[in-house]
Amino acid sequence: MKPINYNKYRDTKNINTPVRFLIFHYTAGNFSSSVNALTGPNVSVHYLVPDITDPSYLKAGYTRQEVFNLVDETKRAWHAGVSAWGNRSNLNDTSIGVEIVNLATFSQGVFNFPPYQPEQIAAVEELALDILERYPDISPTQVLGHSDIAVGRKSDPGPKFPWHALYLKGVGAWFDEVTRDTYLQQYNETGIPGRSDLLKLFKTYGYDVSGASTEQGFAHLVRAFQLHFRPETYNGIMDAKTAANLAALVHKYFP
Repeated sequence: MKPINYNKYRDTKNINTPVRFLIFHYTAGNFSSSVNALTGPNVSVHYLVPDITDPSYLKAGYTRQEVFNLVDETKRAWHAGVSAWGNRSNLNDTSIGVEIVNLATFSQGVFNFPPYQPEQIAAVEELALDILERYPDISPTQVLGHSDIAVGRKSDPGPKFPWHALYLKGVGAWFDEVTRDTYLQQYNETGIPGRSDLLKLFKTYGYDVSGASTEQGFAHLVRAFQLHFRPETYNGIMDAKTAANLAALVHKYFP
């Protein structure tokens, strides 16, 4: 496992136990600005995973991939904000947060999601597996992105985050493709489920559907799901493949 630096950039804010969620974020800033923000008065996170190609990381004197522990896991970090999953809200209280340095941007209504570096993802994988081994109450469906728990408000870690690859290594949830294809064939032949049935599926899986009563709110919900489970298309439009992915997840984890 990559060495974790427990000494630099420590934050001292006060996490209830047991830990039940692992939440991934992107920083939308370089290493230097991320450290400043995450050790300042407003936000914090347990772990920061730098990008070894980031000039500000190199300027700080680092040449290898490291992972920085900014807040002790026994303390609450302020990374989730207004958040909900399943029957829980305010997930700062019961989650470990991991920020990954990435220069994602949003300008004039357009997102730009740069790819993550392979060394970063290898470090994220090792860190996540270590956390999951120590916190068995974090189930696969409770390994989430900020966009999952803050529907319509957040987009991180974005569509370039390799959820499926991490699932194959034992981190997080994913649908079985055979089951998905069965639902997809059904929906292509008979049409996708109605709005109320789709909302039941979203809610069963864990998403907060309280804001989905409007067309815009429903689109935000669909987009949040797509960012995680259909990253090739995250336009917020419900279609047969998105519905099939959702149904296959519920079939697998909430039979």
